[in-house]
Amino acid sequence: MVNQQTSRTRIDDRHVAAKATPDESNSAETIVGLKIRGLRNEKRYSLKMLAERSGLNINTLSLIENSKSSPSVSTLQQLARALDVPLSAFFESEPTAKRVVLTTQDHRPGAEFSNAFMQNLGKDLKDNAVQPFIVTLKTEAGSGEQMIVHTGHEFVYCLSGMIEYTIENQRYTLTPGDSLVFEAHLPHQWTNIHDSDSQLILVLYPADQREEPGGRHFPVE
Repeated sequence: MVNQQTSRTRIDDRHVAAKATPDESNSAETIVGLKIRGLRNEKRYSLKMLAERSGLNINTLSLIENSKSSPSVSTLQQLARALDVPLSAFFESEPTAKRVVLTTQDHRPGAEFSNAFMQNLGKDLKDNAVQPFIVTLKTEAGSGEQMIVHTGHEFVYCLSGMIEYTIENQRYTLTPGDSLVFEAHLPHQWTNIHDSDSQLILVLYPADQREEPGGRHFPVE
């Protein structure tokens, strides 16, 4: 298990190892809500306009902006596409583009879900061309029934446990040391089939540098 002394943002979705305290959770919800409202105002979108662009309900958007509801990563992904911003824009400080990014073990920005923990190893990398993560999955964590499709390529390296990827109805089982790379436009999904936590390195190479497909791997329950 990796050191999890990181900046954690708890988002109510399908995945993570450690739990945020109530104060941390409320603080994260407030930050996300304010970020979404601020970005919406910058774009001069009304709630109705953002709802139409994102496919979300107006009441849902209002609850999120007012910190009365914790959005899932899939919901944030919809909002990111609608607002034309990266997923990280909702819960991180304004980034400074870098050409070299050193991420030490005890300073990995992380996002926490109900049964997974996703650590960003490339925060603030210039142009967002490569998106590397360390992902820790709880038992039976999975991406859901809906297949994932995004641009570019996806690379997976199993660090521990056992993970099953399904790509175009073909199943691939990864154990420690195994890797998988594929064209990400191929419909795919994954499941932790180990009887305890599994951990992997996930590297996304989106063709559209504004895209952050990481969140699509953690859908609404």
